[in-house]
Amino acid sequence: MSRPLPSFRYHPDPVTTGAIAASGAVCVCCGQERGWIYTLPLYTEQEVPGRVCPWCIADGTAAERFDGEFVDADGLDGVSLEVLQEVTRRTPAFSAWQDPRWLVHCHDAAAFLGEVGYSELAEHPETLDQLRTDLRLGGWHDADQLEEFVQNLGGGASAMLFRCTICGDHLAYTDFS
Repeated sequence: MSRPLPSFRYHPDPVTTGAIAASGAVCVCCGQERGWIYTLPLYTEQEVPGRVCPWCIADGTAAERFDGEFVDADGLDGVSLEVLQEVTRRTPAFSAWQDPRWLVHCHDAAAFLGEVGYSELAEHPETLDQLRTDLRLGGWHDADQLEEFVQNLGGGASAMLFRCTICGDHLAYTDFS
C-alpha cells in the first residue's frame, strides 16, 4: 500500500484534477515505485525518460535534477521569490486547452481547485461577477452573448477555479477548447 500523498498548498487535490494518478510506475527521479505518478509534463530542455512521483515534486528534487519547472511563471506577478519557486518547481501543474496560468490574489499564488462549469461557479456568485468583468475587459461587449457564454461553461469552454490562500476568495478564468 502506498503512503499518503504529500500536500501541495497551491494544488490541494491533484488526484481529482488529474495531475497525479495511481500507478505502479517507477519514478525516474528517485527510482521508487510509490503507487502514484505525475501525469503532466515537466518543462525542461533535458530529456526526461519517464514520469516523476509526487514526492520528488514536493521536495523539489525533480525540478532540480532535470532543471525544469512544472508551472510557467507567467501570471505570478507580485509574489515573493519563495512562492514563485514553490509554485513553479514544487507544485503539480494542471491541464488546460490553452496555456495554463496561475492566478494571484492578496500577493500570494492562489490554490488551484479544478476545471469547472457554470453550475460549480454558481456556488460562488462573486467569482461569476469577476469572470464577467474580466470577459468584458477582454472584449465581450454584447451582454446577452456574454451571459450565454458564461451559462454554457462546461462544454467547449470551462473555467479554472482558484481560491485565495490568504482571504479565501474564489477566482476563475476561462479556458477554450
